[in-house]
Amino acid sequence: MKRRDFLKVGGVGLAATAVAAPAIAQSNPEIKWRYTASWPKSLDTLYGGCEYFAKRVAEITDNKFQIQPFAAGEIVPGLQVLDAVSNGTVEMGNTALYYYWGKNPAFTFGTSLPFGLNTRSHISWLRFGGGMDMLNDLLKEYGCVGVPTGSTGAQMGGWFRKEIKSMDDFKGLKFRVGGFAGTIIAKVGGVPQQIAGGDIYPALEKGTIDAAEWVGPYDDEKLGFVKVAKYYYYPGWWEGTGQGHNIMNIEKFNALPKHYQAAIETASYDTFTWVTGKYDYVNPAALKRLLAAGAILRPFPQEVLEACYNAANGIYADLSKSNPHFNKMYTSLSAFRNESLAWNQVAELSYDSFMMRMRTRT
Repeated sequence: MKRRDFLKVGGVGLAATAVAAPAIAQSNPEIKWRYTASWPKSLDTLYGGCEYFAKRVAEITDNKFQIQPFAAGEIVPGLQVLDAVSNGTVEMGNTALYYYWGKNPAFTFGTSLPFGLNTRSHISWLRFGGGMDMLNDLLKEYGCVGVPTGSTGAQMGGWFRKEIKSMDDFKGLKFRVGGFAGTIIAKVGGVPQQIAGGDIYPALEKGTIDAAEWVGPYDDEKLGFVKVAKYYYYPGWWEGTGQGHNIMNIEKFNALPKHYQAAIETASYDTFTWVTGKYDYVNPAALKRLLAAGAILRPFPQEVLEACYNAANGIYADLSKSNPHFNKMYTSLSAFRNESLAWNQVAELSYDSFMMRMRTRT
């Protein structure tokens, strides 16, 4: 190549580089968001999942998109995350959507419908069964858009100051229970209380409430419930899963570069495996420690489970007549639940049941 031609080519290359550099900088702007959570910092899996998510977004975007998490109470109380995102106080939040069932009962499908789906079936329904599209239709009415993030797995039935032997024991029982499940507790004679995580222990200790559920052994141990209520019931029929969501202010989200939007979605699904995997790892040892500390493990009596199941189905039938969002989601989830249970009975249940029987022989 002649020197003159080389300089020509080189000149074009240099010019192209000069043009490209500002374009790259423009497409990767430095953006800072605030991210409020429904969880106290002491819950290092739920709040830890928020920290993990923010770290992953920063890594994916070469530290250009910085999301700063805040624990419950640092900006707004834990049960006001949706409001804070909706009104633009913060750009995004991490919460359990069933906290907002009072705004619309259909929000319960985001976290867990009582007697609904387990963790694997629920994320399947959200991602592939149209569940997330339907939830985002609802969230849009509040100026938000959401994506699933960490899930707790199936939860425990909670801590009771007295033993539950029959439905009579629910009469007048002041029970801290999350989200929509309170409507079922009320229908069977209990008195539901919705209290943020950090406020449950003092209420239980003072006798302001008679019972409380939170998540499961690992988090329940951290919150110290075994010290003030000994009876530990299972299963948490209102939460066969405990699905969390990242919710974003829709105007702020739509203003992001597309690859920053993709970073939020990618990091959210990555956080799902982090949170759910961690709970499955830490809960077995935590349950052993709670039993050693004096917890009395009890299953809910069959009478109680069936009464609550029947009450739930009655409430769902009524809501489906009056609430279009609820009807659409319940129709979809119910059909999928039947198919999923049939498949899980063949595969997961038979395998797990066999392995649980063999566990005692090895």
